[in-house]
Amino acid sequence: MEQYIIKGGNPLVGEVEIGGAKNAALGILAASVMTSEPVIIENLPDVRDTAVLIQAMESVGTIVERIDRHTVRINAAGINGYTIDDGYIKKIRASYYMLGALLGRFNKAEVALPGGCNIGSRPIDQHLKGFRALGAKVEVSRGMIGASADNLTGSHIYMDVVTVGATINVMLAATLASGKTIIENAAKEPHVVDVANFLNSMGANIKGAGTDVIRIKGVEKLHGTTYSIIPDQIEAGTFMFAAAITKGDIMIKNVIPKHLESISAKLIEIGCQIEEFDDCLRVVATKRLSNTQVKTLPYPGFPTDMQPQIATTLALSEGTSIVTESIFENRFKYVGELQRMGANIKVEGNTAIIEGVDSFSGAGISAPDLRAGAALVLAALVADGISTIDDIKYIERGYEDFPEKLSALGAVMEKVETDRDIQKFKLKVG
Repeated sequence: MEQYIIKGGNPLVGEVEIGGAKNAALGILAASVMTSEPVIIENLPDVRDTAVLIQAMESVGTIVERIDRHTVRINAAGINGYTIDDGYIKKIRASYYMLGALLGRFNKAEVALPGGCNIGSRPIDQHLKGFRALGAKVEVSRGMIGASADNLTGSHIYMDVVTVGATINVMLAATLASGKTIIENAAKEPHVVDVANFLNSMGANIKGAGTDVIRIKGVEKLHGTTYSIIPDQIEAGTFMFAAAITKGDIMIKNVIPKHLESISAKLIEIGCQIEEFDDCLRVVATKRLSNTQVKTLPYPGFPTDMQPQIATTLALSEGTSIVTESIFENRFKYVGELQRMGANIKVEGNTAIIEGVDSFSGAGISAPDLRAGAALVLAALVADGISTIDDIKYIERGYEDFPEKLSALGAVMEKVETDRDIQKFKLKVG
């Protein structure tokens, strides 16, 4: 079984390059099947989630050619099926974007009910509501969602809750619907904007992405394009907290600082120094950090995907901090693992009360999901002694070359598979 093994205690210093945004990449890959012309996607992160979605696309006849590690050429002219089975969906929730993409292009699609990280209930009712508003007949049976329409027609859709997945999925389908669609209470996340920009580069007519009202004028067809995905806000944020928790000094390159404002603001508040440049950001921590309160909110609020990283950092900060999770109800599953390392955290409902401790101790821990797994790596980087982290498949869903990037900054860590590998590591690091 693959694990990370980490010897803590080194401040992380140096430069790190951020890859393409995983969450934007998933929407953009799905959208690429909406034209019969070739599409080239650049700055595609080489992570498990994108690999699984590409397999799902290939399963219905899409030809995907890797030009290099981060560039693909996609040709969906020969799509010969409209069903994405549960083998892909169980691995990666965002396969459901194929529903909106295939429905938009072919007026029919069938996709298994979604899986992915178990971080709480993520209902798909708003997706289905949106498709029905566009005139599709939607049925859920035997674990599959089927959607079909004679013709999709633009509509006025009000989202009952702010949801990134439904905003993107309905936007995909509406792009090729006849007439105008208005999505109100839309999600404003950077990856929603990136998917809209990609669709527009293919000839779509979408305005207002990044605000809470998106207006779409349906077009008859989309054409090929070449498009580069935005940098990953969450990967960047994770390295920002890596600098903070290890009392390090990291220059984080290939970022959009505006996307990171809520993270930067909290880091400054607890005592970090941050320098912003055009496309990079430097985070320096020279002393023990202080406490704060944080509540996760839809963008531009503090991201739920950064909640485990800030909570882990605050567990070593001075005083009492309070972290409130308002997006997913099951997002504190990592707390038990941190407690094994010596953290003093009490969870009450959707709130974690954190009493800062002086240090963590190395331990054998498991990643319960993607972002919590990354946070546990940060904890291990500052713990006394050696830690092993199991279930790293979750972490590799969203972080490319994570151990290599951290090692280049001074982390002492390796990916291992056997007890012999672990013994060799222990002998090497003393």
